[in-house]
This record gives sequence, structure tokens and C-alpha cells, in this order.
Amino acid sequence: MPDRLPPPGPSFLRLQALHLAGRPLFAGISRPSTPAEDWWVAILWIQDDAAVVGFADLASAAGPPPGSPLERLGPVVAGGLSGLILEESGRLQLRLGLVVPPDDAERPWRCPAIVRAAFRWEPARAAAMRPNALASEVLTAFRRAAEGLGRRRSEPAEPRPPDRPERGAD
Repeated sequence: MPDRLPPPGPSFLRLQALHLAGRPLFAGISRPSTPAEDWWVAILWIQDDAAVVGFADLASAAGPPPGSPLERLGPVVAGGLSGLILEESGRLQLRLGLVVPPDDAERPWRCPAIVRAAFRWEPARAAAMRPNALASEVLTAFRRAAEGLGRRRSEPAEPRPPDRPERGAD
């Protein structure tokens, strides 16, 4: 596998900037399709100005956390699309898969940050949204999930100011 892959094509929607320290990165999405059984499918990726970056580039400076990047992306993407994804037999109808698997299974973060995403939508919710709006929701959820890859699970997303001063503080 080459070190860097070109983006899979122009993004269907305007690229969304990631809020990560360091270099400018962007999230893109392919034109969604519905090939079979009402599954909505798209390719999602993270790129810099020239190429798709690796998942390891999205990890914290201390290194990638344990597990695979998909284990961290899945729950955050599902949470970002809460209420839109169909639930069937107690399971959300969401599938994420790597487009290019890592060369070494022991190092799952060493592969391009490009995934194939498939969803089945809640029919009433999806019918009320324009196709571009639905794609925008997916891209935003993926971008936010990618931004969170470098954070530890116990860290808050951003420092939050206190709601009010501590008692007795002057």
C-alpha cells in the first residue's frame, strides 16, 4: 500500500474542516447511493491539501489508543445520527468498514482514513429530509468522530468554563 492515497474524487458536499491541532485537515464524502435493501452507502475520508491522511495522523501525540479506529468511530457516528438510523431487533442499522485495511493487523491505525459507511434510515425522518441534508448530517457526524479520535475517552471534548464560581470564592 502506498504511504498516501489521493482522495477518491471530489467531495459530494463542500469539504468540512477538522478542528485539530497542527495542519489543516478536511472531511469529504462521496455521492451517496442506495444499491440494495434500502441501505444508503457512501465513502467518507479525511484529507489534507494533497492526499488522504492515515488514521495514525488523527491520533493524539501520545500515540493511537488501543483497539481499531472503527471501534472509536462507530459509536460517535451513531450518536451524531441519533434518531435518524433505523433500529431493528434492538440493533442500529449502521455499518462502517475500512476501504483499505492495514498491512499489519497488529497496527490497525496504520491505514488510510477512508471508510465505507452504510445506513438504513428511519423512514419518516429520512423522507422529511432532502438528500443533501442527509449527506450533510453524515459528513458532520463523521468529521466530529474523526476529531475525537485523538482524545482519550475520559477527556472532555473541549475545556468548559464553570457555570458559576465555587462557593466561598471571591
